[in-house]
Amino acid sequence: MTKPTCVALLAFVFTVSGCAAEDLMTRARRIQSEVIGVDSHIDTLQRVLMEKADIGKRLSDGEVDLPRLREGGMHAPFFALWVPTFYKGAEAIRRMLDLRDAVQSVFDRYPGEIELATSAADVERIVRSHKIAAILTLESGHEINDDLAVLRMFQRMGIRSMTLTHFRNNNWADSSTDKPQHNGLTEFGKDVVREMNRIGMIVDISHVSDKTFYDTLAVTTKPVIASHSSCRALSSLPRNMTDDMMRALGHNGGVVGINFGGGFLNQQQAEKELANINQIGSAEPNLTGKALDDYTAAMWAKNDWRHPKPTVATLDDVIAHIDHVVKVAGIDHVGIGSDFDGISDVPRGLEDESKMPALTAALLQRGYSEAGIKRIMGGNFLRVIREVIGK
Repeated sequence: MTKPTCVALLAFVFTVSGCAAEDLMTRARRIQSEVIGVDSHIDTLQRVLMEKADIGKRLSDGEVDLPRLREGGMHAPFFALWVPTFYKGAEAIRRMLDLRDAVQSVFDRYPGEIELATSAADVERIVRSHKIAAILTLESGHEINDDLAVLRMFQRMGIRSMTLTHFRNNNWADSSTDKPQHNGLTEFGKDVVREMNRIGMIVDISHVSDKTFYDTLAVTTKPVIASHSSCRALSSLPRNMTDDMMRALGHNGGVVGINFGGGFLNQQQAEKELANINQIGSAEPNLTGKALDDYTAAMWAKNDWRHPKPTVATLDDVIAHIDHVVKVAGIDHVGIGSDFDGISDVPRGLEDESKMPALTAALLQRGYSEAGIKRIMGGNFLRVIREVIGK
């Protein structure tokens, strides 16, 4: 073969390869435009409250705003109302109300772009109208101040999910990153799960201890979710789920949302992630009111979640965790729970919500069907919303 012929052949191969890649991304973007697009855990409301970030515009930092949600095809995010565990009693309730007010300011400012969703029908209707369907969730059960009436009032404010614990135990449930205190759920903790079932709130077991997880499954009559956890078999972070836990979650009808944090995805990052969790979780400032809020703002700025650090984790690690859940529990029990704007590093290739078509393209390359991808990208979580909250 002559040299010119070789050059021409190579050029043809590269052109075909480039076209194939382009066709794959075009297909992926088309699929993302069609999916419900649930991300079951993002922490962007902290930015709205503390930084007055205008998420209606494309921000120069962080991972989430309305333009990037639309670009990535993530049409139904779970916005976490996270209150650190060092907010005690009435202070925790006050902080939660500040966060609820912050997200309301987004709804009021951008009524044509985002709307509160409180049912499966809401999610479908809002997404069909080409708006973002915002689902609100409490992150940490201490926010109800050990009072089921407070839980019910939060539900009346449109909140449809609650993570039972955070980094530390509360008065009725053990956390995965604290020393066991209650041997799982207390009797009141079991009452919390029963009441959430009754009033149509999704029980979220991310952050809870293994015993709390199994106690929850023994009590609940509805599917539960792990909104932002990954696979312990691939990265041994205690926040991740064992294979047995995922099988049990599958039998329950629940869904695990894969967390994009480096330590959740890659064992090389796990120890660093746990050290960061322990550092944040050990904070116990003896403050109230504005002084406590100022302390929280300073902690937020110090951790600088707006500018994630380099990580060894990649898009391929996310695929590996999805594959593992599918193998262990089945494709009906896995989804996306990025933890964006609440993780200190992000996987290369999935740096923010706008990059989600790259994940869909990778799933297509792995042989996933469009129907399967649509379940992963929101269909599975929509099923849980319908079964727990109702139509």
